[in-house]
Amino acid sequence: MKDRDALRSALLAWYDAQARDLAWRVGPAERRAGVRSDPYRVWLSEVMLQQTTVPHATPYFLSFTQRWPTVLDLAAVEDGDLMAAWAGLGYYARARNLLACARAVANDHGGVFPGTEEGLRALPGVGAYTAAAVAAIAFDRAANVVDGNVERVMSRLFAVEAPMPDSKPELKALAGDLVTDDRPGDWAQALMDLGATVCKPKGPLCDRCPVSLWCAAYVGGAPETYPRKTKKADRPRRHGVAYVLTRGDEVALVRRPPKGLLGGMLGLPTSDWRTASYDDAEAVAAAPLAAAWRDLGAVEHVFTHFSLTLRVFAADGANDGDFVWTPREGLGALPSVFLKAAMAAQRLL
Repeated sequence: MKDRDALRSALLAWYDAQARDLAWRVGPAERRAGVRSDPYRVWLSEVMLQQTTVPHATPYFLSFTQRWPTVLDLAAVEDGDLMAAWAGLGYYARARNLLACARAVANDHGGVFPGTEEGLRALPGVGAYTAAAVAAIAFDRAANVVDGNVERVMSRLFAVEAPMPDSKPELKALAGDLVTDDRPGDWAQALMDLGATVCKPKGPLCDRCPVSLWCAAYVGGAPETYPRKTKKADRPRRHGVAYVLTRGDEVALVRRPPKGLLGGMLGLPTSDWRTASYDDAEAVAAAPLAAAWRDLGAVEHVFTHFSLTLRVFAADGANDGDFVWTPREGLGALPSVFLKAAMAAQRLL
């Protein structure tokens, strides 16, 4: 890119003045004073942010780092405690990978994260993006860190006409051309901050952009139309039944299989989730035990790859069945899909 050094200088100067104050971040002034980022905190924040926003992830990050201030502390936690603490942060497979990675660092690396992308990629659950982010931010490696914010910035800087997601390799290559050995950790975070606070998906603040001089989309007059996108396919819908079995002030929960969606978590007993809806007879037949089941309506939940309509049936329970009987006030730790069903039942019972 022509004038690459000038663009980099402009963006890094902006970052020095405008860097976001994030719970896991060592800011540019601190870095200049010699303070280094903790790889554990960088890694933990990046995993949390994969499916959520900074405001949503921050209280979880603060809670995790207070309870488990080092990777050795996290590696020693019981699986169930980690899953309960993760509730609300997205797919639980990432929580299982988080724990597997912490234990690998503790057991195989003496509690010290590898300092290269290659070494980080060898850890359980660490993909290309997370490895690049930790390598750049924590170890100042010249890694190409490309998230959704960076893709949007690149698509506008270079007015990339190919639609997403097909343009991802091109956007990554364009971002890579801007990476140098000069402040790679700050550069990665500067691009992320630019995308999050200025080069927004809707209504980009081009008058505040430190690199608008180099932005082809801005020069073209329609930066908000980038990145180009293909029409999304409709999210498929599945149907299931959740069973709220009560015994006094307790509710019956079950431990879900270790693998698969919500794996290893406590949840309400459910039917299979399928493409066809359940009629009343099918719902009762799929129940975990014979009881006087009552239909309490349905709740809706959206996962990343499908939407779920979950009918809610309730009955009074007994000691039959392999259940974990849990006081109603303890249901707040349930995955959100089951919490919705439990709350709907409590309103109607």
